[in-house]
This record gives sequence, structure tokens and C-alpha cells, in this order.
Amino acid sequence: MSFRDEIAMPQDDVPLASSKTITNYTIVDNIPEDMLPLVHNHWYQFPPLNPMWYGLLGVTITVLGILSVVGNIVVIWVFTRTKALRSPANSLLINLAFSDFLMMFTMFPPMVYNCYCRTWVFGPISCEVYGFIGNLCGCVAIYSMVWITLDRYKVIVKGISATPLSAKGAALRILFSWVFSTAWCLFPLFGWNRYVPEGNMTVCGTDYLTDDLFSKSYLYAYSVWVFFAPFLLIVYCYTYIVKAVSAHEKQMLRQAKKMEIKSLQSEEDQKTSAEIRLAKVALATVSLWFMAWCPYLIINWSGMLQPTLVTPLFSIWGSLFAKANAVYNPIVYAISHPKYRGALLKSLPFLACNTEDCSKGEERDTTTPLAEKAQENV
Repeated sequence: MSFRDEIAMPQDDVPLASSKTITNYTIVDNIPEDMLPLVHNHWYQFPPLNPMWYGLLGVTITVLGILSVVGNIVVIWVFTRTKALRSPANSLLINLAFSDFLMMFTMFPPMVYNCYCRTWVFGPISCEVYGFIGNLCGCVAIYSMVWITLDRYKVIVKGISATPLSAKGAALRILFSWVFSTAWCLFPLFGWNRYVPEGNMTVCGTDYLTDDLFSKSYLYAYSVWVFFAPFLLIVYCYTYIVKAVSAHEKQMLRQAKKMEIKSLQSEEDQKTSAEIRLAKVALATVSLWFMAWCPYLIINWSGMLQPTLVTPLFSIWGSLFAKANAVYNPIVYAISHPKYRGALLKSLPFLACNTEDCSKGEERDTTTPLAEKAQENV
């Protein structure tokens, strides 16, 4: 049998865990021998990627990793050291920043080194740990978003009739996020699905290619409880938030018209404006989260339903989009959160907005006692 005929043999006739001949001509060419049992047959049909892609991915994840680690450290530092920002609701934002920091701090260095080596080099156990941490941080992030959104809904829609979020309530929500997420992410380590190399073999994630109903059932259940249910809840909350904001603005315009003035700058209006600004922060953050993670959800479902669509580049860029979400949140805070921006201006002025308009905005926010109180209570 010729060498070319050996390459063309059906994959079912080639023992994957012991054959290195065929892997020398696929995307799996450099992967260590002990990793072969984790590599799905699907990846053996793809030739090695152009080294340019590994370099591009390595540079991209390096930039994103540094921005995320530094940005989220700044967010945590500013929120924890600024007395005006130490509120129960803001502890949910700190939890979100911590999960983003943990994701990139633990995941981008291994990916950079793997891109340099052009394969996964850390062994099967590290692959499982890597997949677990990425899965866990993503889960914690989405449930942090859920709690932030529910708090905004309660404050804006329910108003004064709502019970303020207490420190104990915030702590229980954070604890639930980590316990619930940890439970879901441990299942693949105990046989319900598994963590495997994917794409160009530089990252590990859930196994969406194994054609087994038991394995797929994990991803279906995970999608419902970690993606679709939270998404529908967030859409429901923001639908009523927008309605409440719209009704408030119309009411203020009617009252201003009756009083024959251009605007109504009452203390209640200033308080509501502060609430609306913080609602925009949560809405922007949630939107960016789904923009980042939906591609990875699509990849998982494509792998289960139409695996021919999943290529190494398609898979790896979706994973990169998910990790990039950890960069967005600090930027959203810096642009949209007036109290955070003011604290950042005092602590790290070279990172803060320092334009005349920004300064005026900060002065306006901090000189109104009732608006400041409303800001502290969210």
C-alpha cells in the first residue's frame, strides 16, 4: 500500500490513539500522544493551518488578555476602595469583574504559548481544567448579569415599593452564582459530556461533536439554563424597564408643559435620571455579553446538528469572541458609570475621561444629595 493510500484510508480503520502517520497531515499533527484519545475524528479531515493564523491568534489574545486583566483589576480596585461605590448592588458588578479577570488571567497565557507551539502542549488534565475554568467564568458572568438586571428592574419598575437590596441578599446571590455554575461545570469532569481540544488544538472546551444523545443532552440542558432562560428573563425585565422610563419621560414633559418651562429639574427627576443611567450600564454590559457568547453557542449547536459547518477557524474565533467579553465590561463602566468615572478620575486620572463635559457631568452628579444617595443604593 502506498503512502498516499494510507493517508486516504477511512478513519474507522485507523486507530487514532496509536497512529501518528495520519496526524502528520492534519490539524492534529503536533499534538502530544496522550492527547489523542480526546481528539474527535472530525478534526482529522482538516490540513494544518497556515502559521500566520497561529501568530494572529496569539497576538490577538495577548492584547485582549492584557486589556482584560488590567481593566478588571482597575474596576475591582476602584469599586472596593471608594466608599461611595461600596453598595450591595455594586458588589454584583465586582463579582462580574472578578469572574472576567479570572477567566483571562488563567486562560490567555496558556493559549498564547499553545499558539507559539501550534498545538495543545499541557496534557489532558490541564485541558480539562482549562475547559472547566472557561465554562465556570462564563456561567458566573451570565448569572451576575441576571442579578444586576433584576436589581435594575426592581429599582426602576417597582420604585419605592421595592425592598432595597441588602448586603446579605447580594452575598447570597453571588454565592448562588458560583455554586450553581460550579455544579454545571463539574458534570463534564464526571462523564456527562467532557472537555476536549477544539479548533486549531490551542484551546479546550465542551465536546459538541460526539454523536451521542447522552453527551448532547448536557449541552441542550446547559443551553436552556445558562443561555436561553437568562436571556428571556433579561429581555422581559428590560422590556418593562424601557416602558417605565418612557412613561416617566412623558410624564415629566407633560408636567413641564403645564408649568410652562422647558425642563423639570426636581430632585425626584434627578434621582430617576441616575437610575436610568445605571440601567444603561447594565443593558450595555448584558448586550455585549450575548454578542460575545452567542457565536460560541452557535458553534456548539452547529457541532451537534451540522458538524460539517464547524472548521478550525470557525471554532477558534468563536472561542476568542467569548473571551473578548472580559475586555468589554471595564470599558462600559468607564464610559457609562458616572460615580465610577468620578472615582477613576481621582484615583487614576490618566485612565479617566477628563473632558470639560465629563467634568461637568461629574459635578452635576455629585452635587445633588438625593441623586448621590440613589447612586449609592444601586
